Amino acid sequence: MVNKYFGEAASIKGDLVSWRRHIHQNPELGLDLPETSAFIKAELEKMGIPCKVSEKNSHVVALLGKGDKCIMLRSDMDALPMAEESGEEFASTNGCMHACGHDMHATVLLGAARLLKAHEDELKGQVKLLFQSGEEVFKGAQSAIDEGVLEDPKVDAAISAHMASAFPVGGIGWGYFPMSAVYGFRIDVAGKGTHGSTPEKGVSAMNAAVHIYLALQELIAREITASTEAALTIGRFESGKANNVIPASAVLEGTLRTFSPETRDFLVARITEVAEAVAKAYRAEAAVTVVSDCPATINDKALTDEVVEICKSVNSDFQVLDVYHAMGSEDFAFFTDKVPCCYIGIGALYGNGYPVYSEHNPKVRFNEDALVVGSATYATIADEWLSKRA
Repeated sequence: MVNKYFGEAASIKGDLVSWRRHIHQNPELGLDLPETSAFIKAELEKMGIPCKVSEKNSHVVALLGKGDKCIMLRSDMDALPMAEESGEEFASTNGCMHACGHDMHATVLLGAARLLKAHEDELKGQVKLLFQSGEEVFKGAQSAIDEGVLEDPKVDAAISAHMASAFPVGGIGWGYFPMSAVYGFRIDVAGKGTHGSTPEKGVSAMNAAVHIYLALQELIAREITASTEAALTIGRFESGKANNVIPASAVLEGTLRTFSPETRDFLVARITEVAEAVAKAYRAEAAVTVVSDCPATINDKALTDEVVEICKSVNSDFQVLDVYHAMGSEDFAFFTDKVPCCYIGIGALYGNGYPVYSEHNPKVRFNEDALVVGSATYATIADEWLSKRA
């Protein structure tokens, strides 16, 4: 048994697929998404939905309905700086890729917009649509907040969703703590360069950086309890350009992810202490710079419980499961600090014998049947949430 929105979403699947593939073939990065935002704006205007594009960060905001209460549906639309290897016939060719499914997210919100527009007179309040930029750099949500996206009208609740490439279509994942906080950092190590034949005349920044790397791993192994959820990753290490030169500098970049504010604060302090002390032990100097600092995505319990029941009403075959608790991070967290929020996962397993790849993998594919699921789910949540508060 399916509700009206699921049936209507299925009837516009051709448009959903077309929108998705256009966005997928034209990925853009960060806060500057001129082509993507222009495309979104044009499609909304075709639907008769007025919207506004931010000149500062390319996000698009639209509004539907009338009334005192307002719920916001949010989807991100920025891509990643990686060459696509999916083999899809509509793969991007500009060196960037929607490897995290943001093309799917933006399309789902466009689909929900069309569905809700068709029933605008029935809505018991207002639905604000936010097509957000800059999620991958953890700047888009806060930038939108700074521009007043939660005001005029005031947003009373916010909903967002993420496509899950390893979760079957028809599956919807939820949890009260779906995504962890992330602290991104850079460590610049300074030494003294010299010829490889005279190491005693220099200070190897590379050597100091290697020992910093090893010491940081011990923070997880030896300084927090085994039951504490924390992941510390060094994803970039650069030093030296010639095989006979001891380098004067080195750079390490990494992330710390955890759900506990106390664990985060402790490890953030220790990262700096360890980097500086280890560098000094090898006669070098280390400076730690904050690259990003995003809190954990924490769902409002009452809203989440309500959303779970609404999701079940979209399609009786949906598997709505308490399985969403991941060490990934999301800048939707900046909204969860401001208003009651719920962040869910939507199954988009490609299937058809294609290997399962996670998000951020250049070979990942997403099942376009999930576009119907997402559009109908977004529209139903907005409609039902407003109806219960009429």
